[in-house]
Amino acid sequence: MKKMDPQKAKAYFRLRTTLIIIYLAIGAIVSFGVVLFAESLQSFTVMGIPLPYYMGAQGAIITFIALLFFNALISDVVDKKFGLIPKEDSNQNQAVNQ
Repeated sequence: MKKMDPQKAKAYFRLRTTLIIIYLAIGAIVSFGVVLFAESLQSFTVMGIPLPYYMGAQGAIITFIALLFFNALISDVVDKKFGLIPKEDSNQNQAVNQ
């Protein structure tokens, strides 16, 4: 692993920790928020199914999969920003035989 100066490492881990807290907050809201407000959310429907039931059956799972996808994308951007992943060389994407 590439060595970083302490200030840059501290900023990197602060940003990563902040992102993890945001992801956990979104997960908690999706998991527990819908349950806590199920009666008031009963009037909303998704594809004809009441929102609390839909979120319990598959909405929360879809949300967590989306969080994983966005986490991967954002992590790559953050890692490139801090120099942990080398920036792609433009010649690297070309075919060898050309």
